[in-house]
Amino acid sequence: MISLSQDCLLFELASGESIPFSSEMISIELMGDAATKFDPELIQHAAASVFHYFRNDLARETVTVGEFAEALEKVLHGLGVYVEPTVTESSRPAGADLRVLARESGAARELVFFPRLRHELRTLLQASPHLVRFRGLRGCVKQLAGARRWSPRCENLRDQIIGYLRECLRIESREPECRLVVE
Repeated sequence: MISLSQDCLLFELASGESIPFSSEMISIELMGDAATKFDPELIQHAAASVFHYFRNDLARETVTVGEFAEALEKVLHGLGVYVEPTVTESSRPAGADLRVLARESGAARELVFFPRLRHELRTLLQASPHLVRFRGLRGCVKQLAGARRWSPRCENLRDQIIGYLRECLRIESREPECRLVVE
């Protein structure tokens, strides 16, 4: 196993992936566009103190991005710096797993799947998100098609699902800038 450098911490992303960052690198990542509004030296020192807290005081090698951001925000508030959060409730991606919808469709498959998909999209859009994400497209398609391997029928069904979601989003969305991600 490769040991972690003393000036780095492993940051756990929401995806489960861990990335090593130094205090300078993470302060730039977390602050983003807001970093230009404040003294960069102040931000770097605040990030370095939070970094030191996790690395030395708590003796941790791994921290989630959320934990670090929360601690950095507290330090910055203590210094009189207030940063508007870039992620608001409505900008968080709303999402669903297509494989679950396919499984719940049972033997009726596509006959039940498409109306359920539209209902799920409507439900997600009630929060007026800027981004709607559906995961598990490949598994969903194979399940609906009853296929073990990817085939031309799977490709057609995949295109139908994506087209259907786009059309439903165009019709149902109250948010003019709402984007759709299908994975």
